[in-house]
Amino acid sequence: MSKSLKRVRAALEAAGLTPNIVETAQARTAADAAHAIGCEIDQIAKSIIFAGETSGEAILFITAGGNQVDAAKAAALACEPLGKADAALIRAQTGFAIGGVSPVGHKNPIRAFLDPKLQEFDVIWAAAGTPNHVFSSSTAEICALTSCQVSDFKKQTN
Repeated sequence: MSKSLKRVRAALEAAGLTPNIVETAQARTAADAAHAIGCEIDQIAKSIIFAGETSGEAILFITAGGNQVDAAKAAALACEPLGKADAALIRAQTGFAIGGVSPVGHKNPIRAFLDPKLQEFDVIWAAAGTPNHVFSSSTAEICALTSCQVSDFKKQTN
């Protein structure tokens, strides 16, 4: 078991949860994960990381699989301009590699925001620290574990 996967399992167990971690052939995209699990794409909680241009910190936006983050809305919520987070910042702040960033089990504290669309589901699925593992949870559990702020940062589609 990878160190990243162990860290996610430990974070869930430390919160008193029984981890339901599933290995998939590949869950690099929300569509891949939804297909592998057999759920709706919006039940996939994507972990999108931006770099705070003032703070230099990684900022997490947990969004429904079918949604995209609106950079301007995200920056307004973060109260600072946001840029693209590179692999080094993501690894240093979260301990995860791109493609397997979990919303929980980070090496360092991270500010987090959650897409309200995820609250429409009793069960959501998120990366468990690798591109091949996901875990099930509820938005309430994710919010408790991340101290996230539920906010609208969805990009509007035509």
